[in-house]
Amino acid sequence: MGRIAHRVWIHLAGLMPGEIQSSEMIWLLSPRCHFSPLTRRRASMIVNRVRLFAFLFAVLTPLWSLVDYFVFPFPLWFALAALRLVTSGAFAALVLYASPSGSLAAAYRAMILLFIIPTAFFVVSHETLAAYELTGLSAAMGAGYAFLPFVLLAGLSIFPLTLAESLVMVSPMLVMQAMPGLLHWNTLDWAPFVGAFWLLLIISAVAILAGLSQLTFMMAMVRQAIRDPLTGAYSRRCGEEVMEVQFAQAGRTRSSLAVAFLDLDDFKSINDRHGHEAGDQALAGVAVAVMAELRRSDILCRWGGEEFIIVMPNTDLALATRALHRIRSQGLGLRPDGNGPLTVSIGIAEKWADDASDWNALVDIADRRMYRAKAGGRNRTIGHGGAREESPQGEARRRTGGPSAARSPRMEMDVADCVGSSQ
Repeated sequence: MGRIAHRVWIHLAGLMPGEIQSSEMIWLLSPRCHFSPLTRRRASMIVNRVRLFAFLFAVLTPLWSLVDYFVFPFPLWFALAALRLVTSGAFAALVLYASPSGSLAAAYRAMILLFIIPTAFFVVSHETLAAYELTGLSAAMGAGYAFLPFVLLAGLSIFPLTLAESLVMVSPMLVMQAMPGLLHWNTLDWAPFVGAFWLLLIISAVAILAGLSQLTFMMAMVRQAIRDPLTGAYSRRCGEEVMEVQFAQAGRTRSSLAVAFLDLDDFKSINDRHGHEAGDQALAGVAVAVMAELRRSDILCRWGGEEFIIVMPNTDLALATRALHRIRSQGLGLRPDGNGPLTVSIGIAEKWADDASDWNALVDIADRRMYRAKAGGRNRTIGHGGAREESPQGEARRRTGGPSAARSPRMEMDVADCVGSSQ
C-alpha cells in the first residue's frame, strides 16, 4: 500500500514538470512545513488579493441597487439598498485596515472577514426576499441572489492556498448551502437542489485546484528567488528575512540564537591564479560541505562574494562552536591546485551573550570577529570574549610536538577551552 501511495505521489508531481519537486509535494497539503520566506510572501499576497477582492465588491455591491430599483417594489428595494450600503462599507473598511504584514495569522483573518461579509449579506437578503411574493421579472432577479455562494467559491481561486486551507474555507459555504435541504427535508424540491449543490461542488473543486496551481507557481518562484544559483545556499535577501524572523522569535521565547560569519581564506589568490571558474567551484564546494553538516533548522546564506553566514536557532555559543569545529574538521575540499585544503575564518555571535539589539547588530558582531580571525592567522574561529578555536591542522601538529607547539596557549585554545570561556 505504501509503495502504491508513493507511486501516486510521484505521478502527481509529474503533472507539474519543472514547477515543483517531489519532495515539495507535501507543501501543497498544509502550511505547517512551509519555510519562512514562502510563508511571508504568501501571507502578503493573500492580504493584497483580499483587498483587491474587497475593493471590487465595495464598488459593485451598491451599484446593483440601480437594477433592483426597476424590478422590486419600493419597500423591498429600500431594504436591499440599505443592506448593500452597509455591506459596501464593510468591504471598504476591510480595504483600508487590512495590511500585508507577512503574518499568516493576519492573512487568515483578512480572508475570513472577506467571506463573512458577503455570507452575512446572503443570509439577510435571503430572509428579506422571502418575506415578499415575487412574480415574473422580480422573481427571476430575486432568484439571482441565490448565486452569491457560487461567486464566493469562484473567488477562492485567486488565493495561493494549500489543500487544508482551501477545505477549511470551502466547507462552511457548502454546509450553508446544504442547510435549507436539511431543514426542509419533506417539502424540498430535490431536483434543482441536488443540481445546484453538485454545481457548487464542481466549482469548489476547480477553485481548490486553481489555488494549488497558484501555490505551486509561487513555490517555484520563491525557490528561485531565495537560492543563490552558484552555491545552492540561501540568498542574502532571504537570509535577512530569516534573521529578522528568528531574532524576533528568540526574543519572544527567550531562546538562544547564534550566527556564524564565514569567509573563505585566500580566495583572491584562487581567482588570480586559477581563474574565476575555479573560484566559483571552490565556493560551491565549500557551501556543499557546510550544508552537509548542518541541522535541518540551521540555514546557510551566501552573504556576498566569498562570505557566508549560518543562522543557528536554539543554539548557544558552546553548541555553535562545537558544530563549527565539526564542520571544519570534516574538511571543505582542496584548493584548485591540490596543494592544501580550503579553509575559512569564522566569527560567532549569540543574541543574549552579546546583548545584540537587533539582528543587524548580531551579524555585525560576528563579522568583526571573523576579521579578527583573519588578522590572527586565518583558518580559525573567534567567539564571545575573543576565545579562539585553533585550526584542526594546527591542533594536530601541536599534539604531536610539531611547529605549532611553541605558540602561546593564550593565543591558541582548543575546543574545550573555547567552549568554557564562552559560557
